[in-house]
Amino acid sequence: MAEEKAYWEGKHFAFFTNKECEYYPCHPVKEGEEFNCLFCYCPLYMLGRDCGGNFTYLENGVKDCSKCLVPHRRNNYGYIASRFQSIVEEMSRREGKGD
Repeated sequence: MAEEKAYWEGKHFAFFTNKECEYYPCHPVKEGEEFNCLFCYCPLYMLGRDCGGNFTYLENGVKDCSKCLVPHRRNNYGYIASRFQSIVEEMSRREGKGD
């Protein structure tokens, strides 16, 4: 029995590369490596330590994601989309509308 693909795999809405962007690539990537620009500004940033990415905090407290490729890998569209509920919950908590 063949493994069923996720609904988004192979779809154009889940991946695109903007090689004409002034900042492309905005993170160091290996030559020939696919780079997804869909989540140019990572929606997981606001989850802080719970984003699941490769980040550090600078001495001034700013979250540094310059070495993180989580939102830029083709296969991570599903991971990002699966975290939207966490983003909604965090936004609600920050606005004082949480439990």
